[in-house]
Amino acid sequence: MTTTEAQPQSIKFDAEGFEQFLAASSEPSWLVQRRRDAWKKFEELAWPDRKQEEWMRSDLRGFKLDNYALASSAAAASLDEANVPQWLASGIQPAGTLQTLNGRVLHSNLDSKWSERGVLFGDLSSLASEHSEIVEQYLHTVVDPNQDRFAALHAATWNGGQLLYVPKGVCIDQPLYVAAGMSDGGSDQGHTLIVIEEGAEATFLYECNSDSPTAKGLHNGAVEIVVKPGGHLRYVNLQDWGRGVWHFAHQRATIDRDATIQWTIAALGTRFSQVGQSVSLVGKGAHSQVNGVLFTQGQQQLTYNTFQHHQAPHCRSDFLYKSALQDKSRTVWRGMIGVDAGAQKTDGYQRNDNLLLSEHARADSIPGLEILADDVRCTHGSTSGKVDEELIFYAQSRGFTRKEAVRMIVTGFFQQIFDRITIESVRESLGQSIARQVREYQ
Repeated sequence: MTTTEAQPQSIKFDAEGFEQFLAASSEPSWLVQRRRDAWKKFEELAWPDRKQEEWMRSDLRGFKLDNYALASSAAAASLDEANVPQWLASGIQPAGTLQTLNGRVLHSNLDSKWSERGVLFGDLSSLASEHSEIVEQYLHTVVDPNQDRFAALHAATWNGGQLLYVPKGVCIDQPLYVAAGMSDGGSDQGHTLIVIEEGAEATFLYECNSDSPTAKGLHNGAVEIVVKPGGHLRYVNLQDWGRGVWHFAHQRATIDRDATIQWTIAALGTRFSQVGQSVSLVGKGAHSQVNGVLFTQGQQQLTYNTFQHHQAPHCRSDFLYKSALQDKSRTVWRGMIGVDAGAQKTDGYQRNDNLLLSEHARADSIPGLEILADDVRCTHGSTSGKVDEELIFYAQSRGFTRKEAVRMIVTGFFQQIFDRITIESVRESLGQSIARQVREYQ
């Protein structure tokens, strides 16, 4: 069990606050210098605007960085004490757990049978000091800190991060579980770094929740995943921040020869989300499966820019996102399959289906292909439609209320993705999370 000391209260996102943030840490010099370089880049860059393709449907006028603190002490010793739910924890026996609140690691642990085999799992900042040779080698090699101002800010100020490192040939048969919590008005800059060495295997469950459904806050995070030849990773992310949270994230994975990733996301919360999710297939025979469940209500907007990048021959990518939208909410999905010139025998697929539960909801679906090879099979598709009133009538004629009928139809709409999830408890938890969100269809 490890714990960390509280950060000073209410450090602001400015030059003085950044120096306070560095002074409160005890990180190796190479990491401090990387943070300083990223902060310099942050100060040089402007915020993204609608002139850029990925941001042209995003309105940031309501976002004010000054409204949030770079770091603050957690007011609770555990997520239970802070009233932060942990949906994915139900029914699993994890190999290791880690909890954070407002970017502060509350505690972490790893079963000794895995630590004795060289597995690393815990607070990224602490492990950067204890295992610099590993963290320095991989940190910020998948996500570019210079991509935009949010990426630079994250690289400079990330905290509450976690590392999973699985050595060559080690297959962890229990999931690793991370729960990130945020109190009303808080902030989280969590960074996830996962390295699966050759022939290794792991399952990583990550969920983020606020202490109330209406909580405000800021999350500016990143996920970096490296899967070496013959490695296998199952990664599940449930995002259910409060409806007042601004959520920005850069999420990227590189998959090497004959390696696989199954990446499942469920996005339910936030006021506004802007996520870039990319999988690069860099070795022959690599395979990725990306699954997405989005459920929106009120005036939420969730924007996902996804990229399946085929860089090597004989690789397969399978992508499926499904969205259900209520009220005046909106989703934006821009999906691209890119095939490099040498990536012959590519098999790429992407699909986005949208279920509109309101006359005022809007789903923008923009699939695309960029193919430079001539021996490939790449397909994409998208559908948008309303709930079939005949299905609702049929269910009501069998004794169900309208709300119960819509809940069943929406759950059935997502069933194709739930069926892809191999962990029964996770499959049930995601299904229950969706069912909780469904209100009576107007």
